[in-house]
Amino acid sequence: MSGEGAASATPVDADGLRVAIVAASWHESIMNALIAGALALCEESSADAVVLRVPGTFELPLAAAVCADAGFDAVVALGVVIRGGTPHFEYVCEAATTGLTRVALDTRTPVGFGVLTCDTVEQALDRAGLPGSREDKGREAAHAALATALVLRQVPGGPRLRP
Repeated sequence: MSGEGAASATPVDADGLRVAIVAASWHESIMNALIAGALALCEESSADAVVLRVPGTFELPLAAAVCADAGFDAVVALGVVIRGGTPHFEYVCEAATTGLTRVALDTRTPVGFGVLTCDTVEQALDRAGLPGSREDKGREAAHAALATALVLRQVPGGPRLRP
């Protein structure tokens, strides 16, 4: 299972942080569960969250970059890519991963990576945070983004909460 060895997700106090949840539209029931997990974590952490939907996972990096440039303190990127019979899976996964990494580094804005890259729909369902799922990757991605934003604010000369 992919979640094996994960650090415990200790609660964070993200009061005052603005987070953009950018989410793809493919695989609607899985995406809705990922968004629900991310929103629940933001609410529990007192972060102000906004959800923006884009057509697919390929579009996530651009949406994340625009949100980072607009002053959000963190971005949570959520998507689902299921392997098919063509190389399309590899292209989309590579583009999303590289693009989201670039957004984080270029804008110095934490990006929580909640893109499921699975061989089957069943694997994605098991990671979506639905009843019976073993993992909640939407929640985990939101926690990673918020926790990182808070850590970076401790760095002398690092980013500060926006007014």
